[in-house]
Amino acid sequence: MPARILVIEDDEAILAFLRRGLGYEGYEVDTADTGQKGLALAGGNRPDLVVLDWMLPGMDGLEVCKRLRSTGKVPILMLTAKYSVSDRVLGLDAGADDYMVKPFNLDELLARIRALLRRTQAPKQKSYTFADLVLDTGTRRAQRGERVIDLTAKEYELLELFLRNPRQVLTREMIYDDVWGYDFGGESNIIEVYVRYLRQKLEEGKEARLLHTVRGMGYVLREDE
Repeated sequence: MPARILVIEDDEAILAFLRRGLGYEGYEVDTADTGQKGLALAGGNRPDLVVLDWMLPGMDGLEVCKRLRSTGKVPILMLTAKYSVSDRVLGLDAGADDYMVKPFNLDELLARIRALLRRTQAPKQKSYTFADLVLDTGTRRAQRGERVIDLTAKEYELLELFLRNPRQVLTREMIYDDVWGYDFGGESNIIEVYVRYLRQKLEEGKEARLLHTVRGMGYVLREDE
């Protein structure tokens, strides 16, 4: 069955362009020009992926993204004219899985859609365990011993990446590609920020550090030597 994509965009020209381009690729395409209409469509017939504009009339894309994320795990690709790192962080923290700045290239957008669909449709094991850390992929929640750790969407994806690759040094490029799916640019400190968030949560109960910095290389999940 072809994947069904919901496009929520108020610009008629872009909406028609995406409907045509996605249709040529074999996707089933639903469209909405407001956040309210998009949420109604998503609630009535759940899409496989949502392409969401940030600057919508009435309810903006950030709010739509949060509401979509609160009801499930549908992958969300956000489109916007906002290009600063802080704007990207806002979009990702709201629950977006990927982010593209307008004007965008259709071939790149299609490639990112394929990557998101592969990532979300790939079978995953039920849980990961390392030392006293357990990550449940069903509830997207972590535990250290009996202490439950609530994670944001990106914190979960970052921790899952490390748990899939224990004791292996992951470079910044590897982390960007797997968790964010695009390059923030050499000056961005987004990885450092999220590693710090994770460490704070993982060590809140004074537990031993598991997430270590390997200077000049990247980060590794390992026990203290």
